[in-house]
Amino acid sequence: MKLQTATRLALYAVMALSREPERQFSTAELAERFDVSEHHLAKVLRTLGRAELVEAVRGAGGGFRFSANPKRVTLLEVIALFEDITSPPGPKEPGVRTHEGKALGAVLAEIDDVARATLGSITLATLHRSATRR
Repeated sequence: MKLQTATRLALYAVMALSREPERQFSTAELAERFDVSEHHLAKVLRTLGRAELVEAVRGAGGGFRFSANPKRVTLLEVIALFEDITSPPGPKEPGVRTHEGKALGAVLAEIDDVARATLGSITLATLHRSATRR
């Protein structure tokens, strides 16, 4: 599955922030860690803030911290903030209405369903446990 850069940054950010929920991370610190511009990361963090996954802490020593429950937030929830996870191929794509196109479309739809189910079953807490074991 190919994800947009903003989606990957969002996943990286919630993973880092939820691993240490009591700690505040500055945008600069996270941007350096992920090797991206602060401006791009700030846009991602604003989206995560509107979804109430992170909160901005103002003032000296401010930054961002995780504000949700890592045992309840799934990877699919984060991805859905940045990606259209429901759209099938458009009717104008070449060959989509042929027998071959319909057969391939059914297989691809099934793959998408499995991917959504998998991503919807993996919480941030599960991901942290998995990473710790490796």
